[in-house]
Amino acid sequence: MDVSDIAQQYDERLRVDDYEDAATNGLQVGPADRAVDRVAFAVDAVVETIDAAVEWGADLLVTHHGVVWGGLDSVTGREYDRVGRLVDGDCALYSAHLPLDGHPELGNAAQLADALGVADRAPFGEHAGEHLGVRGTFREPTTGDELSSTLQAELDTAGRPVPVLDFGPDELSDVAVLTGNGADWLREAEAAGVDAFVTGEGKGKLYHEAREAGVSVFLAGHYATETFGVRALRDVAVDWDVETRFLSHPTGL
Repeated sequence: MDVSDIAQQYDERLRVDDYEDAATNGLQVGPADRAVDRVAFAVDAVVETIDAAVEWGADLLVTHHGVVWGGLDSVTGREYDRVGRLVDGDCALYSAHLPLDGHPELGNAAQLADALGVADRAPFGEHAGEHLGVRGTFREPTTGDELSSTLQAELDTAGRPVPVLDFGPDELSDVAVLTGNGADWLREAEAAGVDAFVTGEGKGKLYHEAREAGVSVFLAGHYATETFGVRALRDVAVDWDVETRFLSHPTGL
């Protein structure tokens, strides 16, 4: 396979053209016709992961957060450092942002919901006609402490505890999951009648909104909640006769 073949496979599977996104989804840095033997996967396309991919000999790096946001008016500063390393290392870059959050099977939210044992799912987190998360019911009711412990065990939080806004009932049954920066969807979670909302990071307003809504909010980390999607894309690549590697670089945030 070459870079364009893999990009097309992911584009179609993730429906990248259907999402309105500040990020450029798809192949961000060429060459498109390069044959691919090794594919590296990471959450963020940053100096550390790009250097690790190039050192390993990757022909392609696949990430959730790429280097192109809202287009590129110039390639200077931090963008130059990142793009320059890719070009010098002859490594292409493919990135999927919101399409990888919202995919009902491969997406960050869906995969995290799998880890939490969430059943009877429905789409959640509407954005420009698409959904970025899921909601459902725990297979077994849980407490806030138990859910926090499960998140701590399942996620790479760089050793930090999971902050909890503990305003829901003692026993949690219904949950909404939207990874990364999901604070703006708390009102939708309230309207859906869930007891718990699992996301990555919060905003100052979230405390009072959660308290007034009577919803427990679990801030499990932007990075930690978004490792699932790229790992799922790695699993897809296993069938393509390429060598793969996941590059872990947790931020604790």
